[in-house]
Amino acid sequence: MPMRWLAEYAWLPAHAEPTPDVLIETDGGRITAVAPLTAGRPTAGVQVLDDAVRLPGLTLPGLANAHSHAFHRALRGRTHGGRGDFWTWREVMYDVAGRLDPDSYLALARAAYAEMALAGVTCVGEFHYLHHGPDGTRYDDPNAMSAALVEAAAHAGIRLTLLDTCYLTASVDGDPLAGPQRRFGDGDALRWADRVGAFTPENDHARVGAAIHSVRAVPAGQLATVAGWAHRQGAPLHVHLSEQPAENDACRAVHGVSPTRLLADRGVLGRHTTAVHATHPTAADVALLGESRTGVCLCPTTERDLADGIGPARRMAEAGSPLSLGSDSHAVVDLFEEARAVELDERLRTRRRGHFRADELLTAATRAGHAALGWGDAGELAVGMRADLVTVRLDSARTAGVPPVGVFFAATAADVDHVVVDGRVVVRDGRHLTVDVPVELRDAIEAVTS
Repeated sequence: MPMRWLAEYAWLPAHAEPTPDVLIETDGGRITAVAPLTAGRPTAGVQVLDDAVRLPGLTLPGLANAHSHAFHRALRGRTHGGRGDFWTWREVMYDVAGRLDPDSYLALARAAYAEMALAGVTCVGEFHYLHHGPDGTRYDDPNAMSAALVEAAAHAGIRLTLLDTCYLTASVDGDPLAGPQRRFGDGDALRWADRVGAFTPENDHARVGAAIHSVRAVPAGQLATVAGWAHRQGAPLHVHLSEQPAENDACRAVHGVSPTRLLADRGVLGRHTTAVHATHPTAADVALLGESRTGVCLCPTTERDLADGIGPARRMAEAGSPLSLGSDSHAVVDLFEEARAVELDERLRTRRRGHFRADELLTAATRAGHAALGWGDAGELAVGMRADLVTVRLDSARTAGVPPVGVFFAATAADVDHVVVDGRVVVRDGRHLTVDVPVELRDAIEAVTS
């Protein structure tokens, strides 16, 4: 049904800072009019009605979480008992991975996605590799776990790009999958393609893309099969890249080139591909990513939680790679924190300030993230775009006195007050309308950790 929303402030496309008093009209899940008010009156052709819904605060386009592993939400606060690194953390993650089935995954993902909705996320990219039973045996429905994620996103009220992940080996030199990893594998890339090609989400809130887990997990000779499937489908393709120095070293030892060069040589890079993390690229790698217009998804809160390091975000952006954001392991679900961390981590790395403007961080959190997930019609408050509205309070203890342009440096997910996805209200007054998020998170996590 047609709706009118009157935003106290709205961040419009190509504006360096928010605009006050903006009327936004929506119908059929799309934005049909955007009109800044002039001297208290609307611009020509738009009438302000008494029943327009007031949105106090700053209204943004929907936020896109471009990299998620939903089951990692069960790990929050459980991996800090001692020293270690990514590889020791991974063993704890595998323990949770081995406990999930379609029903428990539906419950956990539903709660995790609803938490994202509370944080202003209107679309998530799920990097999905929990395909089969714990011993690697396929379920009667080989895509039962995929279906659980699609249903979970529907319950939470957000859109989903299911990035079905090819995961075939345990190391760059081809060690077989063992233990919990066995449930990730399809045998080879052709069988992976057959399985994912047989899955079509029933509702239009979800789409299927592809992912190469990493050069550790897909043999070089099979990279082109995954990339070719994605290209033929016109689907987004994502890949973990250079997350760890050990990955780079192993790839050079086996193939004589960096992971980025290997992906380039096998036809993986390009405008529809997103490299996740890219924390440890060489200068030549940065150039390859930029020249091919391969996107880069940064996940700063996970990268610091796992002690992975700080990637060269500014250099990658200047080389030509669009930047997007993800919460990855969900140590934090807060796209404002991810966005400002891109700037603040760059300050730590360079000991200088002022690398990214606020509107650049907005683009990474919105338009670029949606584009990376294959939703090119979302992420801007503009006519014809999807009616995703996220309103952030400007009167909380964190944002009081902060100019609207400073929201990405001050607000947190807790300041999100109102969320509209495809024209439907999902969050009102800071509460999810259909999911009791804390209770469902508690119950779903206890079910797979106790």
